[in-house]
Amino acid sequence: MGLSLDVQNLRVTSGHGRTLLEVSELTVEPGSSLGICGPSGAGKSTFLFALAGLQDTVEGQINWGEAEFSKLRPAEKTTFRSQNIGLIFQDFLLFDELSAQVNAALPALFAPRKNRANLRQRAADQLSRLGLKNSDRGAASFSGGERQRIAVARALSKTTQVLLADEPTASLDRTAADHLIEDLTGLSRASGQTLIVVSHDEALLNQMDRVVTFADGRLMPNKVNA
Repeated sequence: MGLSLDVQNLRVTSGHGRTLLEVSELTVEPGSSLGICGPSGAGKSTFLFALAGLQDTVEGQINWGEAEFSKLRPAEKTTFRSQNIGLIFQDFLLFDELSAQVNAALPALFAPRKNRANLRQRAADQLSRLGLKNSDRGAASFSGGERQRIAVARALSKTTQVLLADEPTASLDRTAADHLIEDLTGLSRASGQTLIVVSHDEALLNQMDRVVTFADGRLMPNKVNA
């Protein structure tokens, strides 16, 4: 089962003290999916980074399940994130000198030995499903869209209680994007994973249980999908 999310009085500021984001209250039920939309610069990605514990200047409360995540020390956040949260961000964070297959299977390096073969196979399956061929090539040799597919395959190779995705279909063609939408929503529903996605892709947003909009650094409710 996924983790619930409870956000209260969240405020994110820049290094110079400028307010980037304010969210007075947001709750997400465990195992449900939330889509986040809005114009560029509205604070969507900032919010996702705050939920992942990757923002330094954060005030307020972020709880994942029973964990008071926002109060954890940096090392504790790193441990919690590695154990509970899968990440798909626009900065792909690939090791260019390693192959696509090795990059996608990186979670296997930190998993118990008995789980490594399964993680590598899941990574290979995801690369194939996303239409990425020649996965033994170095990551640096792939296009931007292909590199995004590698990052997506890496996130989906490991089953976590929460998956945070920032524009996961942005660099994909329609066919690959639709495959990814099927995988993201199917995995979430089958495993009870909590899924939070920032996207402009209406096809993806329409598959979410709920969609909210950010505007000018603030959150306003939008709609519940039938």
